[in-house]
Amino acid sequence: MADKCVVVVGDELPTGLATNATGVLSATLGHRIGGLVGADVEDADGVTHPGIIHVPLPILTAPREAVTAIVRAAAEDDEIFFVAFSALAQSCRTYAEYTAKLAATATADLDSVGVALHGPRKRVDRLVGSLPLLR
Repeated sequence: MADKCVVVVGDELPTGLATNATGVLSATLGHRIGGLVGADVEDADGVTHPGIIHVPLPILTAPREAVTAIVRAAAEDDEIFFVAFSALAQSCRTYAEYTAKLAATATADLDSVGVALHGPRKRVDRLVGSLPLLR
């Protein structure tokens, strides 16, 4: 069964914040999922271009409550890797600020504004199959 990757961002986010969340989540996926990024490729002139993700990565949108529900469901599924992006993270200017604030915040109090998923296609589709693309 093929794996699937998706990013879901809250539909209330302004374009800049939705783009920021998508970038952060995508970078984490590329770092954490081995083999997701393809090998470097040479063009016809012999110039080497860094590898890019070799599977589709749709960017979907959902109401914030649905994003939170997806995060909770993914947390209960051992076959899905997920990374949630919280409003807390998006409000911080440095990683040190983020880690300090996160250490003082309970999981239940985190307000998810985005989530990236990677796992078996059918399991991921059960969570996000009916969501529209971000436009």
